[in-house]
Amino acid sequence: MDLVLDLLATVSRWSRGNLSEIALALVGCLLVLFGADFKGWVEQRLGNIAGALRVPMMALLCVIGSGAALIYATPLIVKGLSQFNNYSLAPVLLVVLVLIGVVADRR
Repeated sequence: MDLVLDLLATVSRWSRGNLSEIALALVGCLLVLFGADFKGWVEQRLGNIAGALRVPMMALLCVIGSGAALIYATPLIVKGLSQFNNYSLAPVLLVVLVLIGVVADRR
């Protein structure tokens, strides 16, 4: 049992040192998974605008939306993940990665 707890603490300490990169990767994965839904929602809203205006507006909104998500959501996820102690951070990250994998597999 001590071996498992030591392994969890070691992996959690390593994860805590790289938490900003891990959070950025999680946000990137979520953008890839749900970016098409966001794009479809934006296309619905811009559907009745002329094509010459719709294409640049669509690109601008997607770039701003993705950029804002990367810039503003990453620190929020870092803050949330940093609340976990050294025995629970690694299992939480593992569960989150499995859930993202399940969602990606279903899509």
